[in-house]
Amino acid sequence: MTAPSRRIHLSPPSVGGRERELLLQAFDSGWIAPAGPDLPAFESEVAALTGRRRAVAVGSGTAALHLALMAAGVGPGDEVLVPSFTFAASANPVVYAGARPVFLDSSPGTWTVEPELVRQELRRGARRGRPIRAVVTVDIYGQCADYLPLIEACDRYGAALIEDAAEALGADHRGRPAGSFGTSAVLSFNGNKIITTGGGGMLLTDDDAAADLARSLATQAREPVAHYEHHRIGYNYRLSNLLAAVGRAQLETLAERVERRRQVYALYARELADVPGLSMMPLSPLGEPNCWLSCLLVDPGEFGAGPEDVVAHLAARDVEARRTWKPLHVQQAFAGCRTVGGDVAEDLFARGVSLPSGFDLTDDEVRWVARAVAAAAGRGAAGALPPEAVAAGSA
Repeated sequence: MTAPSRRIHLSPPSVGGRERELLLQAFDSGWIAPAGPDLPAFESEVAALTGRRRAVAVGSGTAALHLALMAAGVGPGDEVLVPSFTFAASANPVVYAGARPVFLDSSPGTWTVEPELVRQELRRGARRGRPIRAVVTVDIYGQCADYLPLIEACDRYGAALIEDAAEALGADHRGRPAGSFGTSAVLSFNGNKIITTGGGGMLLTDDDAAADLARSLATQAREPVAHYEHHRIGYNYRLSNLLAAVGRAQLETLAERVERRRQVYALYARELADVPGLSMMPLSPLGEPNCWLSCLLVDPGEFGAGPEDVVAHLAARDVEARRTWKPLHVQQAFAGCRTVGGDVAEDLFARGVSLPSGFDLTDDEVRWVARAVAAAAGRGAAGALPPEAVAAGSA
């Protein structure tokens, strides 16, 4: 098979004429500043898509999570449960709020947070008289967490459940869309996500008071009076009308984008099914992920190479691949944070690779990448990181 004529990126943005059309319409209308008709329209469209009553569009998924935590009353001295196997942005806002993240391990069958660990930690907090204030779940790589037991545990112990669905727009779980779970949920519209506004995010909730507070905090907490009046510290988090226009155009093709990502995952799975030492990320039977990124695990003993070798082998062929998320409990930025478990998360990092998964990939390009992955067999140099190296943060 002939090598692709272009560099293959991991998950590049995909925009076209419709995005340009709506962006220029917004530009020509004169609504350049954050306010403008496309902003509330974008919020309404995403709220309807996810089954939520309210939505607040902001500059990033991180900002949305910060606002969700503040709306839940999280503050100094509180503990918030967060999966360890995720991007740092799932935990950074906990620190912004003055609280302490407690990192929990993942389920090997889904790669999402292990519900039983959540239940145990919530019970532990209640028994010691210091209840856990909130639980941040992560729909990892576009696969929803197991929300039935998570909701039951949070309801029982009075913790706010916040769904980090940054990677999962378009996925579903037990017949409900990603973004519909928890006290509130957050989305990301970063350039590498299913849909993009270039940069942006959104808070979703059914709680009018939480939405109103988030909107106020996102606009510098200015009071609704004629002069500049502030009763609390606010933030400059609102999304602009121009970017909202781009988001509206992207939403029009969300179903196609999700379906294509699922096709990419399925094609990788077929092409690599018979390669010893490789296994795709397991898909939960409780719903359909959006397959934002197609990931696999490498058994270096059987494959003859480790994940770093696979990434390097692809890079030499102008293909961008990445290691899976490095667990937060071994990141220097979170040194000293309490961790429950961690072996699964460390193993997923030690053996995991994220493959190119963009909307515009052709079938031939996916097949070519898969064959390049298979061709890395037996070429091991770096190999998989031993657990002690992961814990030391050497990667």
